[in-house]
Amino acid sequence: MEFINNKYRNLAEIGNEYAKEYSSAKPFPNIYFDDFFNEDFLNKVLDEFPDMSGKPDLKFDNPNEKKLASKGEARFGENTKLFMHFLNSQPFLEFLSALTGIEKLIPDPYFEGAGCHQIQPGGLLKVHADFNKNRFLGLDRRLNVLIYLNKDWEESYGGHFELWDKNMENCEKKILPLFNRMAMFSTTSDSYHGHPNPLTCPPDRNRKSLALYYYTNGRPKEEIEEGLEEHRTIFKYRKEDEEAQKFAKKQSTKELIKDFIPPILLKAFKKN
Repeated sequence: MEFINNKYRNLAEIGNEYAKEYSSAKPFPNIYFDDFFNEDFLNKVLDEFPDMSGKPDLKFDNPNEKKLASKGEARFGENTKLFMHFLNSQPFLEFLSALTGIEKLIPDPYFEGAGCHQIQPGGLLKVHADFNKNRFLGLDRRLNVLIYLNKDWEESYGGHFELWDKNMENCEKKILPLFNRMAMFSTTSDSYHGHPNPLTCPPDRNRKSLALYYYTNGRPKEEIEEGLEEHRTIFKYRKEDEEAQKFAKKQSTKELIKDFIPPILLKAFKKN
């Protein structure tokens, strides 16, 4: 089974060739490749992509995120399963290590938070830094790989993958989610990314992607922020994200109340 486009067939060589470009990219190490995979095979993966609009495994619907996602392998078709297993295989892991400089990468066979992601018109994902520990494996999340499956995707549809600086002052890079485009970046507590503007594609279209996350047992000390040794998703806001900011403050208040209020009073609070 040939998964890789002939141009990129020698994975180890390609990893070494683009390593400097990856490490020097702004605002944090990142890169994207076009037509990296065998187009005929990726078409088969697209044909199998599950429509999760009716009954998604995971649904997020709040000012921070409006998206649908699969859970585990249950939604994968035969070709998708072959493809995802290849992306978790030794040859691909060695390519990723050569490219990123992150050694001894470990894949996630449970696809925690990964898998098939679908965003419908009006959907979004506010800028954020990802959870930094896999809750099942106890490993440190180091790398995200995103593969887009959107044919004939126009600039006006939006859905750009945005990379923001640490101070949330500038979007340093925007990547349109085109078919057979693979984007990747190093995952830290301040690698802020997302697509914060609502999707404006036609009602019969949606944004499809495959997400894979890679881990190591431990991470460099310089990547560990004091007070953030382990955290879930950290959302960050632009000046125009007022609604999402209000939602975040409300959620923080609820979490604080959980720590100090007896359960019987907590129930009353939730009703209000």
